[in-house]
Amino acid sequence: MTDRELVERAFGMLQYSYVPYSGFPVGAALECEDGTVFTGCNVENAAYGSTICAERTALVKAVSEGHRDDLVRLAVVGNSRDYCWPCGACRQMLYEFAPGLVLLVARGDHAFVRLTLDQLLPHGFGPKDLEQEG
Repeated sequence: MTDRELVERAFGMLQYSYVPYSGFPVGAALECEDGTVFTGCNVENAAYGSTICAERTALVKAVSEGHRDDLVRLAVVGNSRDYCWPCGACRQMLYEFAPGLVLLVARGDHAFVRLTLDQLLPHGFGPKDLEQEG
């Protein structure tokens, strides 16, 4: 699957977003090494803190199906003028499983940039940071 195809899969998820409060739909498509793709959209909640982002929806679907160490690319898209960057919580959740993950971040006109999660979250905190000496 090409980068463009993965981005378009993510755009296909915008229609499923539940965004009655922000009105800002986000879609995501997460690809694994074997070519499996898990998609997600944002789902808002009246108790705002219970809202889940598209990226985390796709990630949780992948992990719940046994994909933890084989995540390779994630497309994140929105209808915005600027690129739809993952929030801090999403960056942290993604870093837990794939610090070197390739991100395809798009804006509403379907233009996208390609970078790694390490570039987006330098000096991230992950499982290795919990290792103790001795």
